[in-house]
Amino acid sequence: MTFRGAALTAAATLLSLGGVAPAAAQDDKPRPPDQMSNIGGTLLGQPGTHVDLGTGAPELPKKLTGRSWVVADAESGAVLAAHNAHWKLPPASTIKMLFAQTLLPLFNKEEKHKVAPEELAELGEGSSLVGIKENLTYTVRELWLGVFLRSGNDAVHVLSHMNGGVDATVQAMNERARELGAEDTHVVSPDGYDAKGQTSSAYDLTLFARAGMQNPDFREYAATPRAKFPGGKKGKKGKKGKKREYFEIQNTNRLLTGDVDVDVYEGIAGIKNGNTTNAGATFTGVAERDDRVLLVTVMHPDENESNAVYKEAADLLDWGFKAAPAVQPVGELVPPEGVRPEDGAAAGAGAGADEGSGKNADGAPGEAGETGGSAGSGEEPSAADGAESAGAADEEGGVGTALAITVGSVALLAIVAFVIHRRWPLPDLVGRGRPGGAIEQEAGQEVEPEDKGDGDAEGAVDAPSGDAADVSAEKKLE
Repeated sequence: MTFRGAALTAAATLLSLGGVAPAAAQDDKPRPPDQMSNIGGTLLGQPGTHVDLGTGAPELPKKLTGRSWVVADAESGAVLAAHNAHWKLPPASTIKMLFAQTLLPLFNKEEKHKVAPEELAELGEGSSLVGIKENLTYTVRELWLGVFLRSGNDAVHVLSHMNGGVDATVQAMNERARELGAEDTHVVSPDGYDAKGQTSSAYDLTLFARAGMQNPDFREYAATPRAKFPGGKKGKKGKKGKKREYFEIQNTNRLLTGDVDVDVYEGIAGIKNGNTTNAGATFTGVAERDDRVLLVTVMHPDENESNAVYKEAADLLDWGFKAAPAVQPVGELVPPEGVRPEDGAAAGAGAGADEGSGKNADGAPGEAGETGGSAGSGEEPSAADGAESAGAADEEGGVGTALAITVGSVALLAIVAFVIHRRWPLPDLVGRGRPGGAIEQEAGQEVEPEDKGDGDAEGAVDAPSGDAADVSAEKKLE
């Protein structure tokens, strides 16, 4: 991390805290700490909204209710704007990005695993499920589709047991979080189910997304809108040679699949959403337009509007694509442990994060109400250098829609070396028949016509059109 001196820090503090309205002190909504982590830049450790608008940059969207959010350039790591970036909050199922980061490299996706009853014994009440059945066999790829598309806690627990158990997986996730510089994150449950002491932040979740998108399998699963998932076997019990049933599962990421009041976002390529009683709605997404790749994370917006987390994320992405050439970064997404900028392995494009005016757009630390942009310092507009798109070839017979970002090579002892390239071509993100979406996937063998949409008899799949359709009032979890 880079710091610009005591005078600059003091000035930034005044900018961040100077406009607090008296009414803010009366707000009974949860408030962030007065000082949070400084990872990625001193401004990011201060409450409130931070943005440094240059000449011609549009103001931030007016209606932003998320308790915490971040907009960043996925390739350069520059944080374009942030609100309470390091506030430790319950992450819900967005923590599954870290789960995937930790376990994806460990198993061959074609490996088969027969599910033992004990692997499904500790699922929390109201957990989101993909519909895994004990004593049936699944490929690792099918399990991961269950994790990414349906946010299946049953798939998470099976993979965790394959990794030595839930406790071992939680420990590995916490270790991986430290390697990535995610110090706001403490994992208690690998699936994101509400648990005492489980926290992350908009900043950390954005780190997980950026790191995860370097893995081609992660990219494939995150960008898949729907797939066929194996259920039980057809025919009478005990009959040999019975064929496996398949039913369709749909991704719960509304910017990828759309909803009655949310359109598929142009250029979207994943990543992960979540929703629990304590966390509210959370979402981290990645999108590409005109050779620029942006990441956005929104945590716990007000629940007065349907699909608010997706609408606010879309608004922030729209703003980011327009504003990126004309804003000064207010922070940076740090590289993993062992390859900080001082090592010379990565030049974080947010190196100037502590320079400039660092405007606080709302002037009210911890306020979860509306925010707006403010004029920048009047300096020349700047954009992150080298913000070029990235990608990988289609896999599994042309199925995988890829979005790759900062180049990462995993070395011995899981030390990741980040090298920023000036250009890394991005494949077409427009899926077959789905503007801005991804190519649809099929898991396992071909599905016979009579099997399509089947699975109700198995009681396996969540209702595709409603997050809360299958969950209890006590605990909601996507």
